[in-house]
Amino acid sequence: MRQVRTLLLMAVGVVAVSLSGPLMAAMVVPPLAISFWRNGFATVLLAPGVVARRRDELVQVRGRSLGLVVGSGLALAVHFGTWVTSLTLTSVASATAIVCLQVAWVVAWQLLQGVRFNRGVVAGLVLAFAGVLVVSGVDFSLSTRALVGDLLALVGGMASAAYMLIGARARQTVSTTTYTFVCYGSCALALLVACRVSGQAVLGYDVSQWALLLVVTLTAQLMGHSVFNHLLATTSPVLVSLALLLEVPGASLLAAAILGQVPPAAAIVGLVVILVGMALVIVYNRGPVPEQAPLD
Repeated sequence: MRQVRTLLLMAVGVVAVSLSGPLMAAMVVPPLAISFWRNGFATVLLAPGVVARRRDELVQVRGRSLGLVVGSGLALAVHFGTWVTSLTLTSVASATAIVCLQVAWVVAWQLLQGVRFNRGVVAGLVLAFAGVLVVSGVDFSLSTRALVGDLLALVGGMASAAYMLIGARARQTVSTTTYTFVCYGSCALALLVACRVSGQAVLGYDVSQWALLLVVTLTAQLMGHSVFNHLLATTSPVLVSLALLLEVPGASLLAAAILGQVPPAAAIVGLVVILVGMALVIVYNRGPVPEQAPLD
């Protein structure tokens, strides 16, 4: 019975995070504004629980701990700003697959720091990044605009790796609830500044766009995070990480259904190579990769 419940929760979490890319690509709201509102809404929705149950801890978050949480929020802002923008330039399938390389970037960083991983992990890294080259090559043959989108998604994946690394250190002294609240708040504030500097409007949308922003917040931003945070407490991190890879085919199928985006055959090959490489990294990794809930 417990296994059935776990599988059902995984299914809910995968669908929730898979909705993120297609829904945001379907919006006419500027990308930085989408990023601002989903983090801003999430901060507001988390506020009552934090004030009611974590007020004392919130007041005590200062100094190095506060710096780490805010730093994590800034990395998250870079992630959302680049990845959501990439959805306006390239396909949802390509952007989602490339941004999901976050664990690979963490492992690559640790390799540079002297951490040793077995050959399966290294082979997975090589495969995953080879898959990116295949996808990007296909997108470049379609348009330079799509290639720029792929590059932004690549930066988004690197930023999410920084978010994971900094956030893992911050959560050693700060509870998940308080960390998430301050992190999302910092992220939203940074994105609001980015909207003002770039001239992207944060108001003036019609009702349907506000509804989509709320749906993205409730599904990918809150439901996806909550489900996978719970699963990390009861299920193998390897299994949870593998389940998260299903976001790539999930988002691709939803994008095909919602937006009519069907990747070329060669791009599908690249997406499969990325997934196989990431699966190898996750299965064979025995190094200290931080556990983190999904971003998208």
